[in-house]
Amino acid sequence: MSAESQPTPLSTAAQFFMDEEEGSTSTYDRVVELVNQATLMQKDVQKIGNLRQVQELIVHKEPGLLDNFLEEMLAFQSDKGNEVRKFIVSFIEEACKKEPDLLGKCMPCLQVLLQDENVNVQKKTILVLPNIYRTIVWWLIKSKPGNDEEKSFVWESMKAMKNKMYELIDSENDGIRTHVVKFFEGYVLALSRKTSESEVPKGMTPEKALTLDDIPNEHKFLKLKRLEEEGTKGFDIMLRFQASPHISSINLMTVMGSITTIAKQRPDYFSKVVQAFEALQVNLPPTLAKSQVSSVRKNLKMHMLSLLRHPASQDYIPQITTLLTDLGATNSEVMKSMPKIDESRKRKAEEASAPAKKAKVEIEQEEDYLTTPFVERGTTSVLKQKPADLQHTAIDITSNDLYERLTPHNVADLVLISMVMLPETMPAHFQSTYTPIAAAGTEAQKKHMARLLATQLTTAGMGKGIREQSDTSKEDGSASPEYQPTSPKQTIQTVVGGLTAQEIEDHIISRPSMPAPMLPVKRGIKIFKLGAITQPLDRDRLDNMTASAFKRILKAEKNAAKGNALQARTKLLASLTSQFGGELKNLLQEYIFEDLRTHSDLAFAWLYQEYANCQGFCASSLGNERLSMASYDECLTRLLSGLMERPEHPTQGLFHRLLLEAPAITDNALEILRRFFVDESKVVGGMNTLKDLILTRPEHRLRFLGILLESCSHEKPEVRGVAIRVTKKLYENENLCGPIEKYAQRTLKLLLDPKPPPEIFGNLRNKEFIPDAWTEDVIKMCLYLYLGLLPCNHKLIHELAVIYTGAIADIKRTILRTLETPVKGMGMQSPELLTLVESCPKGAETLVTRVIHILTDKATPSPELVERVRDLYHKRVPDVRFLIPVLNGLTKSEVIAALSKLIKLNPIVVKEVFNRLLGHGDAAYNSPLSPVELLIALHNIDPTKCDMKTIIKATNLCFSEKNIYTQEVLAVVMKTLMEQTPIPTLFMRTVLQSLSMYPRIIGFVLNILQRLITKQVWKQKKVWEGFIRCCQQLREPLLDHVNTFTAHQKACIPRTIMNVLEKDPEEEKRKQEEKRNIEEGQNFIMLQPHQIKLEKTDSFEPASQFMPPPKDVTEIRTVQVLSDGNRNIDGDRQRQEAEKQRSSEEIQQDDDRRKRDDDRRKEDERRKRDEKRSTDPRRVKSDRDVMMRDVSPENTLAIAEEPMDTTDSSSRRESRRDRPRH
Repeated sequence: MSAESQPTPLSTAAQFFMDEEEGSTSTYDRVVELVNQATLMQKDVQKIGNLRQVQELIVHKEPGLLDNFLEEMLAFQSDKGNEVRKFIVSFIEEACKKEPDLLGKCMPCLQVLLQDENVNVQKKTILVLPNIYRTIVWWLIKSKPGNDEEKSFVWESMKAMKNKMYELIDSENDGIRTHVVKFFEGYVLALSRKTSESEVPKGMTPEKALTLDDIPNEHKFLKLKRLEEEGTKGFDIMLRFQASPHISSINLMTVMGSITTIAKQRPDYFSKVVQAFEALQVNLPPTLAKSQVSSVRKNLKMHMLSLLRHPASQDYIPQITTLLTDLGATNSEVMKSMPKIDESRKRKAEEASAPAKKAKVEIEQEEDYLTTPFVERGTTSVLKQKPADLQHTAIDITSNDLYERLTPHNVADLVLISMVMLPETMPAHFQSTYTPIAAAGTEAQKKHMARLLATQLTTAGMGKGIREQSDTSKEDGSASPEYQPTSPKQTIQTVVGGLTAQEIEDHIISRPSMPAPMLPVKRGIKIFKLGAITQPLDRDRLDNMTASAFKRILKAEKNAAKGNALQARTKLLASLTSQFGGELKNLLQEYIFEDLRTHSDLAFAWLYQEYANCQGFCASSLGNERLSMASYDECLTRLLSGLMERPEHPTQGLFHRLLLEAPAITDNALEILRRFFVDESKVVGGMNTLKDLILTRPEHRLRFLGILLESCSHEKPEVRGVAIRVTKKLYENENLCGPIEKYAQRTLKLLLDPKPPPEIFGNLRNKEFIPDAWTEDVIKMCLYLYLGLLPCNHKLIHELAVIYTGAIADIKRTILRTLETPVKGMGMQSPELLTLVESCPKGAETLVTRVIHILTDKATPSPELVERVRDLYHKRVPDVRFLIPVLNGLTKSEVIAALSKLIKLNPIVVKEVFNRLLGHGDAAYNSPLSPVELLIALHNIDPTKCDMKTIIKATNLCFSEKNIYTQEVLAVVMKTLMEQTPIPTLFMRTVLQSLSMYPRIIGFVLNILQRLITKQVWKQKKVWEGFIRCCQQLREPLLDHVNTFTAHQKACIPRTIMNVLEKDPEEEKRKQEEKRNIEEGQNFIMLQPHQIKLEKTDSFEPASQFMPPPKDVTEIRTVQVLSDGNRNIDGDRQRQEAEKQRSSEEIQQDDDRRKRDDDRRKEDERRKRDEKRSTDPRRVKSDRDVMMRDVSPENTLAIAEEPMDTTDSSSRRESRRDRPRH
């Protein structure tokens, strides 16, 4: 190769960039190919394989392509395959990790997938939510200021899905509940703080190790205090879920594992977890089977040993070891799991103990708690001493109280009492949970027994600890945590009052000693005055005391029922809440929603009390001044909001009752009602409530009715449909039909404005902007109510027609599309519809046509409708399109008269016309024309009224219906047309087309050609040309038929006939040249006199009368010869019948011999003929003959059309003038 031809070498940098560009391009193409293939694949496994490759390419290999193909990947969220949708959830997780800026596009998809109908897809979505949550928080922390709208959208979407988790924790599906628990595990870990003792799992990445310590103090979206409260709330939900009496074993073991993980990674929750496990051990769910109880206890033992190994368990060793002993753990197992004491903890313990010794504070040390599983509850660890005056938790207080009461006499009484209630056999639950007592009667065992009883009593809301905690007020800004019986949320206290043990000891040591008391001096008797010793309480303590008193009243329901004081109690609670408000409202609201069925009367009493106070119906501490409705409005909205947020179905009935029985309906209450019926599951109940408000509150009827009417244009179809149905029911009320009709008319007239007015969008709060032009959705908003009322009031159709005439084209199209349902509801017999058709306002012709089409779809037009359409067509609007819907109601003569105009219309319209006339579709009516009459009528259309090409297209529509136009039907058509005088121009074209469709009618066509000769067919030029074409088309099939004859049969055919069938190629060439000259514009070829060879026969006139060209003579003779050939063949058949009279054996032998000879001769002749055709260069066939033999019947018809167009320029101009404009 020369130097010039070699390519110039590229530099290293250039090659690098070229490779990079080629790699990117190939990756892009590969991704496109994979996505397209996945779209077309049927099996889920194949789709997921392709999508996994796409994920690898755009997430890991070419992250720059991720944004380009994100929408294509997210589109698979609607795939019918469950596994495909699960994969999309995983893809969203990986994509958001790689590019957090895509969260705004991915969050709506996650919300949809979270509500997927398939449980496995829901579980997969819940499983990735903790990682998504951490990704969002990191994104908010690290992102630059700005783009607050997108950040707010992402954060609110995540909050909505988190709130959905609160609902799914009570799901009916076990697996969903398990996955929700795992979500709360990650959620609580992210919204809590680490300590020095926090355990860090192996392989923990910084992204997964998110804590509150990583969140800045001042952040626009991430509020530390609020997030910490949310984390605590999530943990409390897990504890309540674990304490549920009907929890399944798998859910129980899952939540046990989750809270154990939280305790090890967040030691601040350690005390709650230990106490929750204590409560669980003595309160296992009664629904568990024996094997499940055993599994749960083993699982609990495993988790307690795990907690015991944690450094934070130093303060809870007595409780943990005792619980492990109850669970069957051996002493050696406990000793192996004991935590190691590190140097830092030793140093802290020594520093804590030094000042305590100086102050001579006696501290009772624990005696070798490592040697016995039962430990004294009152002692403390040597590592951390506990002052004797510290407050205990409710369980500790109750345990100490019971310990003093566990005397032999009391225990004996308890045993005797319980003997009465013992069952005959040992319950399986008790048998599976019972552990033999290793040290019965010892002090440690007594304290352990007291602890178990205290846990059960505290869980039931009983015991000394509960009473003392409810009576104790907060001191130094802190108080003992209030116990909630529904969940074991008490802490095993090592700190009280916000002070650690070290701080308390320091306070005790630094406190100055009290001076010695002075001896009292005797004084005279002084009268006791309560006011002199009573000190005013500060606001916080007063509020706490008020709340405590209020709680005691709430808990006194059973006592009030025993004393027949329930009514007084209800009145007292309602009055206190209405008068003092504040925290009492929250307490009363929580109490009401704990048991709505039982406490609903309290809700109504509170509401009526608030109304009475606002109206000045009762004495008030503020005097007789009438208060505002703010307090009443707050009470009503609190109750309605609480009911709306609860998923239970019975709350809808209470919601309905509360609104109907409320003394007054405020604007905020109506706004809540709006939000209530926007929910698809509550729309029916909400609309019924609104309907009852309209009917039962006449004073505010129009205000409520306005909300209902606005909902008739709602963007959600479910809300809109129910609102329209309710409005139609109210429309039957004579007091309401007027306002409803006026609103509908006013909304309809808005369509005449040049652009949509803002008042249309009053209820569309989700719209970010108001469009400047009319769109289809906005137009429909103005039509929904009006069209919904049409079946109820038929007179409204006239106003619609008036608006239609003045509207723009887009509005007209929308009206026509939405008109079907209301018009069908009105029916064909509606007098107002008939009046509209009869009057037909100017400009509403298309509207009237659409109405007629809807009425006659799949139904026979009524005589009244046909009569009005006929009058409209003949007297006012001569548009043939009006007749199309009622074609089947017109007479035969009317249809034939209109046929020339109908076929000039748009091809789609013409197709509909023929469908109606031929009886297609589901139509249940009869056509005025039969298929034969229709095709004959098309042939008889006057060419001056319609151009020939249009007629040909119409006949082609008929021929396309092969199921209708069979060979029998076409034979009737051809026979009828042949008998007409003159013969229709398109007759021979129909013959040719019929022959192409049904070759078996060749004999029938030959008979037609014979009869056409008798009718002097050559006098009609176009028919004559078609006659010639037909003869040309029949020559070769007949020749092939003759060649199949036996030698004996061929001998019966005259040679003249065979000469005609086997024409000379030179003669064919000359005819082809003559045809070409005719096509080029030479209509007649002057021939020499000696070339005219027409013979006179009995069936023809003298040649001098018409002087046909020589080829015409040949064709006529061909037809005659063919007919003679048929007669000769018939004679041959007669001779064959005579031969059959000979003996059967001789005939059979002759026939077999003749058949073999004929087959052999036939094969030889065919082979010679094929060789001659393929090798003889002189054999020239005309192009038209080749096409006639080789092409399909459809193409043959297309070729045959060309010379049959007889329309000149003037007739075409005339046809265009007659054709209607579209």
